[in-house]
Amino acid sequence: MKTRFALMLMALLPILAACKAQDGTANTATPTEPAAPTSTPAAETAPAPTEAAPAASGETAAAETAAAEATTPAPAPASSQPTGPAPVEGTDYVVIANGKPFQPATGKIEVAEVFGFVCPACAAFQPLIGPWKAGLPSDVNFVYVPAMFGGTWDDYAKAFYAAQALNLEDKTHEALYKAIHVDQALKGERGRDSVQDIAAFYAKHGADAKQFEAAMSSFAVSAKTSAAKQFAQRSQITGTPSVIVNGKYLVKGKSFPDMLRIADHLIARERAAKGN
Repeated sequence: MKTRFALMLMALLPILAACKAQDGTANTATPTEPAAPTSTPAAETAPAPTEAAPAASGETAAAETAAAEATTPAPAPASSQPTGPAPVEGTDYVVIANGKPFQPATGKIEVAEVFGFVCPACAAFQPLIGPWKAGLPSDVNFVYVPAMFGGTWDDYAKAFYAAQALNLEDKTHEALYKAIHVDQALKGERGRDSVQDIAAFYAKHGADAKQFEAAMSSFAVSAKTSAAKQFAQRSQITGTPSVIVNGKYLVKGKSFPDMLRIADHLIARERAAKGN
């Protein structure tokens, strides 16, 4: 099932753009004036989009058929020996002024992905970054940071931290992408799922629905989502998915594999700076 999920998402990759806030802005801060909804992509982090409207059922079936016939691309490798040319500041990455890791850990180099479960581009990125992070060296600490762009984005950010608190993160991370973007059992940005809808999904994976709802509204989860929003703001992200190395570098890149290649170089740079 996981292979089929990856096939379907990668078949749709050329039409996906990096996601933004619901109001179309690239800023996690509350805008001074509401902006009209738009499907404008965050440039540079994903392939150029065509129309990004939700697919009708017939289009979904056609995409499934195409995906089943597609060949799964090899995930970008995580390597202590980065490949390709050294990244160029301003083209391949941006230096974050006064940046710092989201969860500093002694002796560790952090890689953070700012993501949103409702973001189609993040769903397409997951089959690449999932295997990549699993192969990272032991001195690299990978963390997911949910984007807080308001509305349903915030609900799913709370769900991420509730799942983490209940030890359900690993079991449900990819499954939730699938429920939203493949099965369409949840609406994501096509509408707004209620807290009860979200809790019902997690109940299928071992949670108690009422306990999950309580966790989503808990002080601990509120504190974590607040920290996530502050991290995204100071990291100056322009959309999702965004990859940030050690709090210092916001990765750009021409494609998803290129983003991971650049991240490998920046990890190696941080390792050399630490004398490892």
